[in-house]
Amino acid sequence: QVQLVESGGGLVQAGGSLRLSCVASGSILSIGAMGWYRQAPGKQRELVARISRGGSINYTDSVKGRFTISRDRAKNTVYLQMNSLKPEDTAAYYCNAEAIWAPTNYWGQGTQVTVSS
Repeated sequence: QVQLVESGGGLVQAGGSLRLSCVASGSILSIGAMGWYRQAPGKQRELVARISRGGSINYTDSVKGRFTISRDRAKNTVYLQMNSLKPEDTAAYYCNAEAIWAPTNYWGQGTQVTVSS
């Protein structure tokens, strides 16, 4: 099992920045890719950014150039640096970890990001 704990959400004005952190614990060696998803009220959960075990990164189009995902293996932590935030970025953000050897996804409890206009 893998446990994920997010932190760093909050309320920020449009144009501001936040950095989300996600610390993994438990069966760390079973983790492959990690990523951040978000879900706004009334909408489906969507992938924001993903970083593979080998370091390959992909972003959803709406955050390209504004968000940066990174991974610190020594700290078992993945980060999401969010700059130039927009009101449409308002959502609950969830950390995700993909298991290497099984079709299993682990989720954090979520952290709320609210961007005011």
